[in-house]
Amino acid sequence: MLAAGFRRADSEFPVFLHPDSGEEFALARTETKTGAGYKGFAVQVGPDVTLEADLRRRDLTINAMALDQQGRLIDPLHGRDDLENGRLRHISDAFIEDPVRLLRLARFAAKLGCWGFRVAHSTHRLLQQMAASDDLLSLKPERIWREMEKSLAELQPWRFFEVLQRCGALQRLLPELDTALGSSAGHAKQSETDGFAALKRATGISTESHVRFAALFYPLLGPGGDVQALVRQLRAGRAYADLLRQLQQADRGGFLAAAPEALLDTVSGLKPQQQPHRLAGFVAAAKALWPGPMQRLAPQIELACRALAEVDARQLQATGLQGAELGQALRQWRLQRLEQWLRDADLNGEESC
Repeated sequence: MLAAGFRRADSEFPVFLHPDSGEEFALARTETKTGAGYKGFAVQVGPDVTLEADLRRRDLTINAMALDQQGRLIDPLHGRDDLENGRLRHISDAFIEDPVRLLRLARFAAKLGCWGFRVAHSTHRLLQQMAASDDLLSLKPERIWREMEKSLAELQPWRFFEVLQRCGALQRLLPELDTALGSSAGHAKQSETDGFAALKRATGISTESHVRFAALFYPLLGPGGDVQALVRQLRAGRAYADLLRQLQQADRGGFLAAAPEALLDTVSGLKPQQQPHRLAGFVAAAKALWPGPMQRLAPQIELACRALAEVDARQLQATGLQGAELGQALRQWRLQRLEQWLRDADLNGEESC
C-alpha cells in the first residue's frame, strides 16, 4: 500500500488513504486481546488473513457483511437476516473485550431505533457484563463524549442513554444523570412519561445537538447547578455550556413568570439582532423544557425582539444622555413599549405579534 502511494490513516491499524481521492482503504485484520481497556489489542494483518476472518472480529452482525468484486454478498454471520428483522446482535463473546463497543451499540440504537431496531436479548446480557467490568471505567471522557455527541444528532438520541441505563452502564459513567432519569426499566419498553420526555420534545423541535443536550441535562442542573463542572466532566464544548447558562439565568430571573422586565432582560441578553442563532437555540430548548409556559411566552418573546429592534440608542442621544444614564433610559423606553404591546395583545386576544 505504501509503495503504491497510499498514506497511513492510523499508526496502529492497517488503514490507508488513497493518494488522490483520500478515500479510506482497510486491509483485512484480526485482533487479539492483550491487556485491559479499549486499546489492549494486538493487530494481525497479512496475506493469510481472509475477508471472512476480518468480518468475524467485528462487533455487530449488521456490520459484518461485504461485497466481492462481482457484487456478491459475503455474509458469514447472517447479518442480512438481522438487518431485515431489526436486531442489533453481537457476533461473539469477544464483544465484551472492547468497552467502546457498548457505546457504539448504544449509538446504533439511537441511529436505527426509528426503523424498529432493538438490542437482542443475548447482546443485552453481554452489555450488563460490560457495564459491571473495570474496563468500562478505562474509557476516556473524550471517547465517551464523542459517541454521546454523535448520538445527540441522531433521529432518536434518547435511545443512546436508554441502552446505557438499562444495562447499568449509565449508573457507573454518569450516576447523577442515571438518578435524575429515574430507575431503569430493565430490558422492557419504558413509558413515554419517563425522564426522556424533554429530550424527545427537543428532538421534534431542533436538530441542534446542544439544544437536545440542554433538554436532557438542564433538569439535572436546575437554576443553581454548576454548569462548568458538568461540561468539564463531559468534555462538552462552549455552545453546550452557553445554552445551559442562558437557561439558568432566565429561570432565576423570573422569565417563566412572564414579567415584562425579566422577558426583556432575557431576550436582550441573547443578543437576537447580532446572534439570532442564540435566541433560536434558547427558544427551542425552552419549548422542550417548559412546553406549557412557552405557549404563552413564545409570542411575547417576538414582541421583546421587536422592542429591541425598534428602539435604538441613537434616538436618545439627542437628549444629551451618555454612558450608564443612556443605557438605563434606553432600557426603560424599550420596557414601556413592550408593556404597551403586551397590553394591546391581551386586549385584542392576540396569540402572537
